[in-house]
Amino acid sequence: MRFNIIDDNDRYKTATNITLITIIINIFLSIIKIFFGISQNSTALLADGIHTISDVGSSIGIILSFMISKKPEDDKHQYGHEKAESIATLILAIFLTAVGIKIGFGALKIIITNQTVVPKALTIWITLISIIVKEVQFRLCMYGGKKINSKALIADAWHHRSDVFSSIAALIGIIGSRLGFSFLDPLAGLIVSIIVIKVGIRLFIEGCNDLMDCSLEKEKINKLINNIKSSKKIIHVKQLRTRKHGSKVFVDIKVCVDPNMTVSDSQYIVKEVETIVINNIGNVKEVLVYVNPCNINYKHPL
Repeated sequence: MRFNIIDDNDRYKTATNITLITIIINIFLSIIKIFFGISQNSTALLADGIHTISDVGSSIGIILSFMISKKPEDDKHQYGHEKAESIATLILAIFLTAVGIKIGFGALKIIITNQTVVPKALTIWITLISIIVKEVQFRLCMYGGKKINSKALIADAWHHRSDVFSSIAALIGIIGSRLGFSFLDPLAGLIVSIIVIKVGIRLFIEGCNDLMDCSLEKEKINKLINNIKSSKKIIHVKQLRTRKHGSKVFVDIKVCVDPNMTVSDSQYIVKEVETIVINNIGNVKEVLVYVNPCNINYKHPL
């Protein structure tokens, strides 16, 4: 049976509103960072500004993925379009990793050629403001992502959190450079790049797992099996398989029951198992329950 626990239009509205807010903020933030990074001689702030531009592109991708994922099933996509969010996560990860590599090479070039310049004091205040703003964006996207169960929006949240770390690194580099350690500014830019690349790789792995029908976490599966076993009419859970489908989950369950059970009773078992699954997972799109007769001498495993 198929379910629609979270209304797709509500998911789209929530994701779009949050993402549009972050886009507007990031456009202004990136302009300010790049302008003052150049004018105030800060490589770290300039690198941070370029990183913020990537947030705008990724956020636009998030909106597009939600526009696609909320479409209903059709003849070519009979299981729905929810994996569009997983594809968006994958694209975001590749883009983020590429940005990190570019920042890293730029910082290394400055360190190797010893072209360091001491940034001006104003860059410290700009970086502090950036840290506060990006942390607010992280919390906003994380709240929305958990509320509507969106991997793509949660990935975007971690993109903002990577900006917080990169801004902190930039701040340390700027302060250190002004204290006489001029190499710390490009070094901070290099640290920023490593952070960005690490986040990109992690998101890439998560995106690939979703596209390859990764199952739910083992702890969730074990808990679900135990709850299904609590039903007095179910002798054994023969098999339970799950696969992630964007923000939704498909669940296949084989249960073992008394071979003398009537068809009517077996249908009751199906409804009961479906209810247990919904109560335990929540974001289920489809549950298939197979009711099989157990051998009369079958003993429940200890």
